[in-house]
Amino acid sequence: MDIKGKKVLVVGLGKSGLAAALFLRRQGAQVTVSDVRSAEALAREIPALIDEGIAVEAGGHGLLTFRRQDLIVVSPGVPVDTPELVQVRKFGLPIIGELELAAHYLRGKVLAITGSNGKTTTTSLCGEILEAGKLPTQVGGNIGVPVIALVDQSRDDGWSVLEVSSFQLETTDIFHPQIAVILNITPDHLDRHGTFENYAAAKERIFARQTPEDAVVLNADDDVASRAAARAPSRVFWFSRKRVVRQGAFVHEGVIMFRGSEQGASEPVLKVEEIPLKGTHNVENVLAAVCAARLAGVEAAAIRSAVMAFKAVEHRLEFVATINAVDYYNDSKATNVDATIKAIGAFPGGIHLILGGKDKNSDYRQMRPLLQERVKAVYTIGAAAEKIHTHIEGAVAIVSAGTLEEAVKRAGNAAQPGEIVLLAPACSSFDQFENYEHRGRVFKEAVLARRGVAALSRS
Repeated sequence: MDIKGKKVLVVGLGKSGLAAALFLRRQGAQVTVSDVRSAEALAREIPALIDEGIAVEAGGHGLLTFRRQDLIVVSPGVPVDTPELVQVRKFGLPIIGELELAAHYLRGKVLAITGSNGKTTTTSLCGEILEAGKLPTQVGGNIGVPVIALVDQSRDDGWSVLEVSSFQLETTDIFHPQIAVILNITPDHLDRHGTFENYAAAKERIFARQTPEDAVVLNADDDVASRAAARAPSRVFWFSRKRVVRQGAFVHEGVIMFRGSEQGASEPVLKVEEIPLKGTHNVENVLAAVCAARLAGVEAAAIRSAVMAFKAVEHRLEFVATINAVDYYNDSKATNVDATIKAIGAFPGGIHLILGGKDKNSDYRQMRPLLQERVKAVYTIGAAAEKIHTHIEGAVAIVSAGTLEEAVKRAGNAAQPGEIVLLAPACSSFDQFENYEHRGRVFKEAVLARRGVAALSRS
């Protein structure tokens, strides 16, 4: 992609937008950034941009700014139906995302992972497995390090292991992973994509540019994800927790097995009981990682060692503390209903569940059977509290806590020895927090503050 001297607009100054703007400037482009946030809100980012000769438009988008460009690069957090983008699209102006921009420059092979839930855990695990297999590996994408920031360190003989979201995928064209993984597809981000069909179609773009030499790994136990096989141009491999698959990874008599072809023999990789992560959903994540890693050429022994040494990713069913014989778990990354259902399912019962945040046009009624079975009380917080109350009323006791700190206090006071306080909010965090990481940190701080109170009460 020749952008030297070209006028390029970067829309949205999140982590990936900032990285994209600086990269484009290093490539010789005339770069402008535009963000709806005020100059005061962008006080940390603006000086570094101006020092690099990048123009900054803050406090809103100007249509003329958009029309005066040769290329527009959109950050994942910016909806593609933003009015200014809709207008300039009519003039044929190319609009791509940060992931697509990086695809023009990234060297080596790509292992890309998407899904409604489990992306970060599986991406992190795949990165550690490939490193254990002595493959040059870097990890990034939606997991924290923007893909464009990986370009300079990428190498022809290396692997880039990328977590990719529906927001990133919907603006791709040439993005071409040699191994693509779809973990699952359940309703999420319907406030952004409009319909579940649009959301699923965005996920499937992960294999749109694959060839018959490439591979896509699909969840045989997920109806929507498995139907994608009919549209995949590449070799299809499966993973399943429930049955033997023709080629891929599966569980047989408590052992994770891998079969590289329909005619090939199955090889044992590790026992399910050796997986250090809680929950059956994490068995699925490990199965997907095993399949992807074997396709990348990592031997079974290295996979087993890496899985057994793997630690839970922060904010993903993360154990925080035991206080007065009550266990506290942080699953702030459970930002949709399906993720919360999986988190609840990881425990046999006695759960005090904190729900709420910014609604994503979700149906919380899906949780009612599991709430009745395993949850003692729900503590609601944030903007979605009233809707959640309406959807689950009668299934479980509901406490309107308002804030996360108050929810931790009330849940901790009510929980009995042997029970669990679980943050798995089923909502995004943007009503009260900067992001889900911020929400998770506030939860952990509130929990650890209770440990101090408990210590004082014993003294």
